[in-house]
Amino acid sequence: MKKIALFLAFISLLGISARSQDGDSRWNAPIRHVLLISIDGMHAVDFANCTHGIAGVNNDNPYCPNLASLGQSGVSYVGASTSRPSDSFPGLMSIVTGATPRTMGIYYDVGYDRSLDAPAKTTGNGVAAGPCTPGGVPTGSEAEYEEGIDLDQTLLNGGAKGAGLTDGGIASIDPMRLPRDPKKNCAPVYPWEFVRTNTIFNVIHNAGGYTAWSDKHPSYSSVAGPGGNSVDDYYSPEINSTVVALPGVQTPEGLSCATVPDPSQTGAWTDSFKNIQCYDTLKVNAILNEIAGKTHDGKHAKFPAIFGMNFQAVSVGQKLIEKDIATGGYLDAAGTPSQELLGEIKYVDDSIGEMIDALKDHGEYDSTLIVITAKHGQSPIDPNRYLPVPGHSGNNGTDPATLIANLIPYVQSPLNTTGIGPTEDDVALLWLQDSSTTTQAVQILEKNAAQAGIGQIYYGQSLALNYNTPGLPPYGDPRTPDIIVAPNVGVTYTGSTAKLAEHGGFSHDDTNVMLLVANPRIGSKTVYTNVGTNQVAPTILKFLGFDPRRLDGVKLEGTSVLPDLHYPEFQ
Repeated sequence: MKKIALFLAFISLLGISARSQDGDSRWNAPIRHVLLISIDGMHAVDFANCTHGIAGVNNDNPYCPNLASLGQSGVSYVGASTSRPSDSFPGLMSIVTGATPRTMGIYYDVGYDRSLDAPAKTTGNGVAAGPCTPGGVPTGSEAEYEEGIDLDQTLLNGGAKGAGLTDGGIASIDPMRLPRDPKKNCAPVYPWEFVRTNTIFNVIHNAGGYTAWSDKHPSYSSVAGPGGNSVDDYYSPEINSTVVALPGVQTPEGLSCATVPDPSQTGAWTDSFKNIQCYDTLKVNAILNEIAGKTHDGKHAKFPAIFGMNFQAVSVGQKLIEKDIATGGYLDAAGTPSQELLGEIKYVDDSIGEMIDALKDHGEYDSTLIVITAKHGQSPIDPNRYLPVPGHSGNNGTDPATLIANLIPYVQSPLNTTGIGPTEDDVALLWLQDSSTTTQAVQILEKNAAQAGIGQIYYGQSLALNYNTPGLPPYGDPRTPDIIVAPNVGVTYTGSTAKLAEHGGFSHDDTNVMLLVANPRIGSKTVYTNVGTNQVAPTILKFLGFDPRRLDGVKLEGTSVLPDLHYPEFQ
């Protein structure tokens, strides 16, 4: 026993030594910084079309010169796939954890957890307050991690006390609106506590690296991972807030945001092709400040080891119908962009060009790895395939949740007219009040498959192959849906007249996104083998000199680094 104890102590010391060397060597490595960008919605075909050109657009010439230039010193993965479901929340967390939903425990920004209880205060989107008994049996709760947990979701700063116009961050999260954990004395479950695995921000921050991230909700502070303190500079102007003028803000293409560019649409930034560019420019400016060795709002800081942002403009360009103004989306199944979508793609390319110029101006271009991908795609690309259910064009279809409304927890059921509703977009995630009714629910769905546009139903073993068995511990996972419905391509469960595409589902258009890893010392190459965006996380750590197995997701799921990256020091 003494020998075993000494051996374990020796192994422990080796681990400490390895971590110290790992951290020390990393700060002197050729790659000292990583700029991670998600162009939400950006398909692999969008990247190909804009960097090579497509007939009928921009005189058949390429229209993304900055992305094309990056492609000349980077590896493009045309078979890259997002998380499934392909919602923003699991899509983002997959990129930064190296894990899939089964391990990191995130399925959607509005999901359900059988082990939690309702928030103490009704959320801004209608998740009703309810009781919680410390140590008691949980009743289950909607787990909302979007704008509804803000102190005031109508404000760009999320309602944080004393915050500037755009700058609430995590201070704008209302703990009273978070689901509660009866096992922890009914404490609210913050976003960074909801994620089950650590993130690249945990690993890099714990080794002394300065970290930064900008995103669309305060709730996406989940990227910090366990502990919640691994992002030194987190910036999150609320995207679903009321649109306001942004004094001093101008897009890279010269659009002034000092007055609202599109005053006909002020309900949310995503309701306008122009306003969304002003919103995204807030985060672009944050990146430019961080490259200059400042915080997002201009205070003195370090140049981050890991930093980045998400763009919303392309996603808006893909799916928005702006009434009496214009319609976005694609013109055909080849991905020919409409004029509105073309404008959003050009805007993003110009913004990335500003970042590249800033890196060069500050002498950090060669030492920075640039990774560009997307949390999700958008479906369908082919405009002829879009079919809203129940729809707004005389369609008499019914969504899956409505078909089994009496079997779903009331908080998620369509029978609850004041609630946030079921988790449905171009996918349906269905949690049941009683998992023993799964077969009954599936029979109802099968009987009405044509009416609901159902393509495939996952439950039982077909679901358990890729996700944990649904249920309560120790027999099941409280977050796994009992049933997942993947509808036919183009079917979206909505009655909205303001969109012509959506994401969240399993289709090729939902999940096949651009993925580019670039640096001047990386040769240009296109890789055709299938890869996952969850491979971004271990790849980033590997480039920075860390063992990717520091990530829980890598250890638990065996996630590998991306293939064919022939960088001299990348072995």
